Amino acid sequence: MSGWAVRTGRSEVAQVAGQGRRRAVEVVTAARRLRTAARALVADYAAAVEEAAAAHREIFERTVRAELAGIPVERLKDVTGGRLQLGTLRALGYTTVAAVHAATRQDLLRIPGIAGPTAAHLLGAAAQIATAVEESIAVRLDPAHPDDRTTALVIALHRLVVAGPAARRAAAEAAALDARYETPLAEAKYARGRLRGLLAGAEKRERGRRAVELLAAELANGGGSADGGGSTDAGGTGHAGGTGHGGRSAGDEIGLRFAQASADLLRPPVGEIAAWVEFEHRAADFYAELAVLAEGGRLAGPAPVDGRAAAEGHLPDGLAEQVRAQPLDDRGCTVSLRGYQAFGARFALARKKVVIGDEMGLGKTVQALAVLAHLAAAEPGSRFLVVCPASVLVNWRRETVDRTTLAAHRYHGPDREAARERWLAHGGVLVATYESLRTLADDEVAALVVDEAHFVKNPAARRTQLVAEWAARTPYVLFLTGTPMENRVDEFRTLIGHLQPDLLDGPPAGRGAFGPQAFRRAVAPAYLRRNQHDVLTELPDVVRVDEWDELSAQDRAAYAAAVAEGNFMAMRRAAYAVPAQSAKLRRLRELTAEAAESGHKVVVFSYFREVLAAVRDALGAAGGGDSGSGSTVVGTIAGSLPAEQRQELVDEFTAVQGHAVLLCQIQAGGLGLNLQAANVVILCEPQLKPTLEDQAVARAQRMGQIRRVRVHRLLASDSLDHRLVELLKGKAELFDRYARRSDLAEALPEAVDLSDRALAVRIVEDEQLRLAGQGN
Repeated sequence: MSGWAVRTGRSEVAQVAGQGRRRAVEVVTAARRLRTAARALVADYAAAVEEAAAAHREIFERTVRAELAGIPVERLKDVTGGRLQLGTLRALGYTTVAAVHAATRQDLLRIPGIAGPTAAHLLGAAAQIATAVEESIAVRLDPAHPDDRTTALVIALHRLVVAGPAARRAAAEAAALDARYETPLAEAKYARGRLRGLLAGAEKRERGRRAVELLAAELANGGGSADGGGSTDAGGTGHAGGTGHGGRSAGDEIGLRFAQASADLLRPPVGEIAAWVEFEHRAADFYAELAVLAEGGRLAGPAPVDGRAAAEGHLPDGLAEQVRAQPLDDRGCTVSLRGYQAFGARFALARKKVVIGDEMGLGKTVQALAVLAHLAAAEPGSRFLVVCPASVLVNWRRETVDRTTLAAHRYHGPDREAARERWLAHGGVLVATYESLRTLADDEVAALVVDEAHFVKNPAARRTQLVAEWAARTPYVLFLTGTPMENRVDEFRTLIGHLQPDLLDGPPAGRGAFGPQAFRRAVAPAYLRRNQHDVLTELPDVVRVDEWDELSAQDRAAYAAAVAEGNFMAMRRAAYAVPAQSAKLRRLRELTAEAAESGHKVVVFSYFREVLAAVRDALGAAGGGDSGSGSTVVGTIAGSLPAEQRQELVDEFTAVQGHAVLLCQIQAGGLGLNLQAANVVILCEPQLKPTLEDQAVARAQRMGQIRRVRVHRLLASDSLDHRLVELLKGKAELFDRYARRSDLAEALPEAVDLSDRALAVRIVEDEQLRLAGQGN
C-alpha cells in the first residue's frame, strides 16, 4: 500500500474518531444540562414540600401539647394499672400529662420519693398517652379562626395546589432521571477526549461508548421519561436526541417541562387573604395535597386516612394486594388523587366491572374520571360513556373538563347528535341521561360509567335493561352509588348481577340464609365502599338535631282530616297546611334567623313542592327576604327544573356573600349537586328512605367542607313522624348490615324489609287507631 493510501486511511479513521468524540461531547453536554434541570426541580419541589411540612408540624405539635395539657396527671394511673403515687408530682406542679411528658428522667429523679423505675414508668405512661393523642389528631384549617401558623400552612399548600399534580409527577420523574444518569455520565468521559481515551484502555473506552449510546437513547426518548414519549431510536442521529416540537430535541422537551414545573413552584407566595379565599373555594384540593404529603410520610402524626384497611374498604387481603399491584396512570388527571381515591380507581381497573359504593362526598366522580384517564393514556382517542340523571349531567361535563384532559361531549338537547359525531371522531367522554339511552346507537366504548346506579335496581324497568345491555358488551363498567340498597337486598343483588353475576351463583339466594357478612364476602370482588368518618378525618363534625314540637290546633285539625281520609301524603304535609299557624314553620323561621345572624348559608329540603312554597312565603322571598328572618331565598330546585337551571341556582347560592337560603325538593336537590356552600341543613319532614336523607345531607357534608354542618329535622310529636322515625331505623339497620361494613351479628332482614307502600299502609292504620282511641 502506498504512503498516500496509508495516510488517507489514517485520516479517515481519525475523522471518524473525531466525529464520534464530538457526538459524545454533544450527548454528554445535553445529558448534563438535563440532569441539572432535573436536580433543580427535585430541590425546588423538596423545598415547597418542606415549607408545608414545617408549617403543619408546628400546628400538629401545638395541638398535641394542648391536648396533653388538658389531661390530668391522674390518667397516668390508667396506663400503669394504678401503681403510681402522684401526690408529690401534683404538689410540685406536674398536674397534667403534658408536664410529665415534657420532663426528662433527671427532672423526675430530683423529686423526693421517685427512683429510677418510677421515673421510667411515669415517662413511659406519658409517652403512651401522647402517642394515642397523636394518632387521634387531624389538622383542620378553619378560615373563620385563622392564626399565623394555619395561615402559613395554607400559603404553603397554595403553592403546591397551583403547581398541581404535574409538578409532583415531574419531580418524581426528575429524581429517577438524576439517579439513572449518574453512572452513564461518569463513564461517558472515556469516550469524549482522545488522550483520556488512549490512557483509559480498551475496556473503559468500550464502557464509555456504551454509556454515550445509552444517554443518546435516553435523550431521544424524551430523557427516558416515565411516559415513554418520544422516539426510541438511538442509532446515530448525529445530534443529542430526536427532534421535538419546533425543531427542539426530545431531551429539550423534557428539560422545558422540568423548567416549567420549577417555575410553578418558585412563584412568589400569595398574600394571606388571597390564600384563604382560594382555600374556601378549593378546600378539597388543599386537603388532597395534605393527604398526599401525609401518605408519603412527610407530615407529623398519622396520615389523614385512618388506616389502610379503611381506605381499602376492608377488602380481603388477597383481593387488596391484587388491587394495589394494579398500575394507575394519572397523567390525564389535573387534580391530586387522595390515597383512597387512587385505590378506588385501581379497584375498578383490576376488577373491570364493579360498584363504587362510597358514602356521599368522597369523590366517586373523580375516581371514575381517573379510570377513564388511565384508559385514555393507554389508548389515545378512546371513547367513554357516562350515563347519569339529567340533574347531574352539567356537573359531569364540568368535572370532566376541570379535572382531566379528556374532552367532554353532551348527548342531550337539540345538539346531541352533533356532539355524538364529535365524540365518534375524536373520542373523549360522552355524557348521556338514562332517558337518552333509548336513542343512543350501539357504539363501541372502552368504558361505561353509570352514576346514581341505584336507578337501575329494578330488573323490569326499561332503563335497567338498557344499562344491562351496555354493561354486558363493555369491557370496563363502573357503577357509582352511595345508596346501593334502599329497601331490599335483592336490589343490591341486581346491581352486582349486571356486573359479575357469577359472584351470586354460589351462595343461596335467600337473604336470611345468606346473611350480611357472608353476602359482603361474596360480593367483595365487585363492591367497594368507604365511609366519610374513616377517610376524611379533616371534615368538621355533623351535628344532627331532631326538632320535636307539638302541632298547633290548626295543624292537628288538618292532620286529623288527612288520617280520616287515609291519605298518607296529606298526613306527611299536614303540618304546613295552615302556614300562618304552622309550628314547624315557626321553628324553621327561628333556625334561619339564627343562621342569618351568623352569616351561614342554609339549604331546606322537603319532598313536597307545596311545603317549599310555604317555606318561601314564610321567609318573605317576595319582599326581598325581610320578614323577620333576615333571609335571602335564592330559589327553589324542583324535579321539573332543567338540569342547567338547577346548577345555575347552586352557583348563584354559592356566590352570595354571607347568608342565603336555597330550597330543594329532596329528590332533586339531594341528587348529584354540590351544596357544600351550606353548613345548615333543614329537613322539613322525615323521608321514607333513610338513604334519601343521608344523600341530601351529604351534599353539604362532603370533601372540601370547612365548617361544621348542622342538620335540623323538623318533627311533630303528635303525628306520624314519631312512628315513621322508629320504622326507618330498621331500614337503616338493613343497609348497615348488607351494604356498609359492619360487625353486627347476622339477622334476618325480612323483619325490617319494608316497601314504601307497605310502610305507608302500616302508619296510616296505626294513626287511625291512635286517633280513634283519643276520640278524634
